[in-house]
Amino acid sequence: MEYRLLGASGLRVPVLSFGTATFGGTGDFFKAWGNTQVAEASRMVDLCLEAGVNFFDTADIYSQGMSEEILGKALESRRPDVLISTKGTFPFGEGPNNQGSNRFHLMRQVEGSLKRLNTDYIDIYHMHGFDGNTPVEETLRTLDDLVQSGKVRYIAASNFSGWHLMKSLAVSEKYGWNRYVAHQVYYSLTNREYEWELMPMGLDQNVGAIIWSPLAAGRLGGKYRRGQPLPQDSRVAQGGSPVPEAVINEEQFYTIIEVLDQIAEETGKTVAQISLNWLLQRPTVSSIIIGARNEEQLRQNLGAVGWNLTQEQVKRLDKASEAPPIYPYWHQRQNTKLNPLPPFYSK
Repeated sequence: MEYRLLGASGLRVPVLSFGTATFGGTGDFFKAWGNTQVAEASRMVDLCLEAGVNFFDTADIYSQGMSEEILGKALESRRPDVLISTKGTFPFGEGPNNQGSNRFHLMRQVEGSLKRLNTDYIDIYHMHGFDGNTPVEETLRTLDDLVQSGKVRYIAASNFSGWHLMKSLAVSEKYGWNRYVAHQVYYSLTNREYEWELMPMGLDQNVGAIIWSPLAAGRLGGKYRRGQPLPQDSRVAQGGSPVPEAVINEEQFYTIIEVLDQIAEETGKTVAQISLNWLLQRPTVSSIIIGARNEEQLRQNLGAVGWNLTQEQVKRLDKASEAPPIYPYWHQRQNTKLNPLPPFYSK
């Protein structure tokens, strides 16, 4: 397993991490993701650790805390050997202060996550989304206090826009507080908007990317083909996709699938493995979160490492998946000497 530094920190993380949103299956949305309970979760943890994947991602809202509880039980006695990432911000429980990145909510959520995970500390704590109601200073001071207390090791953002993240980094620098070392983002062959602003910013500010839904909620898992019915056992069909159907260009999606099929024949790898390997060759990417409903899916996803697509194959996938950028990015790309693109290809 390859390990990479997480942004500007000295922490090394595996290029594949395991997402546990499939643990619990509470509620219709997360039930569509999976219904993994403790025994199977423990087996999946074993498989991950055997492969060198020691980084596990969860969130307080995944099955309303059940994901954290099951992960905590699955990691029992193995805590010193693993990295745990969890998140706060989104609605949890009842009351007028049941959401947000304010001090009240974050302190309560961290205490709850520690209890559910059965641990004394969280390795990476994410703001699950940007809170436009709470002053950035309040959020970052709270997070700095949590780091100083030893309850959190590193802090990270998730689903921020460029200005959200840049303002946060500037505030941390101004006051000498701990800064976000990573940004958990959606990025896949079907949607490459991350490259327009967040990737250049990540390169400039040394913020590592942790990728969620790298297979576009299973669309790049190998079951979708042009002219064939939507797989009824998929998260998309069951209403559990975190990637809205409206952001997927159907014609382009099937063009991408056709190129993936061609490369699968050339390499002997699966469509899912190729899609993940493509991401591993992109700038700023520190780790990709893989999920699995069962051992078979997990083993397949673990096969995305240990080899690399050729530069020619990467360029074919780039061409098939390229989408016209929105303003001001299309305007900036009219002069790439002034606004150079990220270095996608190694020389």
